[in-house]
Amino acid sequence: MAAAAAPGALGALQASRTRLAAACCAPLGPRWRLPGSFTGPQVGWAIWVRGSMPAVWGATLWRGYSSELKTEDELRVRYLEEENRGIVVLGINRAYAKNSFSKNLVKMLSKAVDALKSDKKVRTVIVRSEVPGIFCAGADLKERVKMNSSEVGPFVSKIRAVINEIANLPVPTIAAIDGLALGGGLELALACDIRVAASSAKMGLVETKLAIIPGGGGTQRLPRAIGMSLAKELIFSARVLDGQEAKAVGLISHVLEQNQEGDAAYRKALDLAREFLPQVDLVTGLAIEEACYAQTIPTKDRLEGLLAFKEKRSPRYKGE
Repeated sequence: MAAAAAPGALGALQASRTRLAAACCAPLGPRWRLPGSFTGPQVGWAIWVRGSMPAVWGATLWRGYSSELKTEDELRVRYLEEENRGIVVLGINRAYAKNSFSKNLVKMLSKAVDALKSDKKVRTVIVRSEVPGIFCAGADLKERVKMNSSEVGPFVSKIRAVINEIANLPVPTIAAIDGLALGGGLELALACDIRVAASSAKMGLVETKLAIIPGGGGTQRLPRAIGMSLAKELIFSARVLDGQEAKAVGLISHVLEQNQEGDAAYRKALDLAREFLPQVDLVTGLAIEEACYAQTIPTKDRLEGLLAFKEKRSPRYKGE
């Protein structure tokens, strides 16, 4: 591969670009190609975090948060009551590590999602941050740098798996983005059905700054959310969008001015979740789906679709 022959960081970045193009384009067939060329400086992920922090939090954001935080407190699962009964809030709470994905956090998320899958009382899930100014800064790079090469792949697979588990929950999911959502943090938000954000929030898949590509589903979900061409542009450039820009490109559904408490997106997510509660519950919805599917079984179009698949041709439907 030509990119592999290039020296130093540029070679790594070009190789990353080639892998990224393959990841983005593979599901859409060989006609897609990488337009133009892309090179750029290597910038550490931490620079994005520091440079994108709202000024109001300043350098003292993390005061009052101990690095000795108990691991069981890194994810707070709250089952709301009274008029909010049926709403579950998953609150990420790793302030000292900017809510980044650690082995423990991934394990806790997986455990929580497993419990939600089988809980028929759950109607809507909100994913939020308990830490001001941060949603999730992606992978815990301090933990990552200590891993052997043989450990990295399996761990990234675990992150991808838990994000997929959230995407496959049988109830509506809402990401409340009140701060930075970078790399895996944005991939977590992309797995949710609905995304709302504060105007001051920052969002981006910035992995190409580290000579890697998104590994938590970003190459697949971002194009599905905003279109292939724009997704390529954002990933290749590692561009970070604010809330207004994210709304303009269709990455989020709602953008709010941040409030003094720093939870404007969460409050909007809660309003949406309350709006969902009176609607069709899962059991009823599945029964409706079953009844509707049954109506397609005796149709000629269903048989035509199967025959066309077998004969490897386009189906000729007649509405019968």
